[in-house]
Amino acid sequence: MPTKDAGRRHIVAVAVTDAMPTFELAVPCEVFGVDRSDIVEPWYDLRLCAAEPGPLRNSAGMRIHAPHGLEDLVEADTVLVPALARGVQVNPPAPLTEAVRAAHERGRRIVSLCTGAYVLAAAGLLDGRTVTTHWMNADDFAHRFPAAHVDTGVLYTDDGDVLTSAGTAAAIDACLHVVRRDFGASVAHEIARRMVAPPPREATQTQVSRLLVQADESDGITPLLDWVREHLDQPLTVAEFARIARMSERTLARRFHEIMGVTPMQWLLRQRIRLAQELLETSDAAIEEVSRRTGFGTAATFRHQFKRVTGQSPLTYRHVFRTHAARRDLTGH
Repeated sequence: MPTKDAGRRHIVAVAVTDAMPTFELAVPCEVFGVDRSDIVEPWYDLRLCAAEPGPLRNSAGMRIHAPHGLEDLVEADTVLVPALARGVQVNPPAPLTEAVRAAHERGRRIVSLCTGAYVLAAAGLLDGRTVTTHWMNADDFAHRFPAAHVDTGVLYTDDGDVLTSAGTAAAIDACLHVVRRDFGASVAHEIARRMVAPPPREATQTQVSRLLVQADESDGITPLLDWVREHLDQPLTVAEFARIARMSERTLARRFHEIMGVTPMQWLLRQRIRLAQELLETSDAAIEEVSRRTGFGTAATFRHQFKRVTGQSPLTYRHVFRTHAARRDLTGH
């Protein structure tokens, strides 16, 4: 990513195609294209790259100014392919798929939003990978690209060099996840706060239509989530969740799983781990202090749970994050 010494900014190139959906183009513009240098300096350098001859317009008919071309896309650090009009999905421009393939061969990070996964698949980047796209396109995608495993039970997938996201609003989560990978959880949360968006959701939260429960069913859950995030340092139980939500434990467990895709205790663990990551990234607090502030009780319990979820010990996570950050500052990657 950016280099503080040389001033180099990490370039995010967005492939612009005609009649592309407005929202999936707007999300990377908002996340990566707004100057956030008061948080991280330098911030990303967003470039809109025309993937086919112009003039290019979005699905609402508004003209899109894309001053860069596919040659710029190939040279970018991160290549992002947003959702596509149906005609482009089924027949993506050959120059675009070739450019995406070339960028990947150069070691660039490739990200698709929603049906942008069709371009990645056409470029041969998704063979053998577990990927996602909008749930309404899952069967069609699986039929066209049988070498890829489509998982509609997640919001996004991260295979290191290739990331895919589910439909529409999941684009926000995927883009914030990229920020989290590059700059840490605290920066990603601050971007979400400025966008007046919820904290980035976990990749494993389901996208399918069972999330669309009745509004009166979810009314008790949203304030509960906010309350829990403010009390992560306290011992919490399902009984306490139910009391705050004014539901029976059984009703709370059922509705929580319907809306969040996980049990209350699974969600609580993820929130505590996420807070622990922020503290490890941004402070020199001792492990015992991090354990206390995240509600794990003892340092031994914290170490066990953190390693079980992240695959690393807390101290290793802190060391790896800071080593990566220092290298990023020096090299821009």
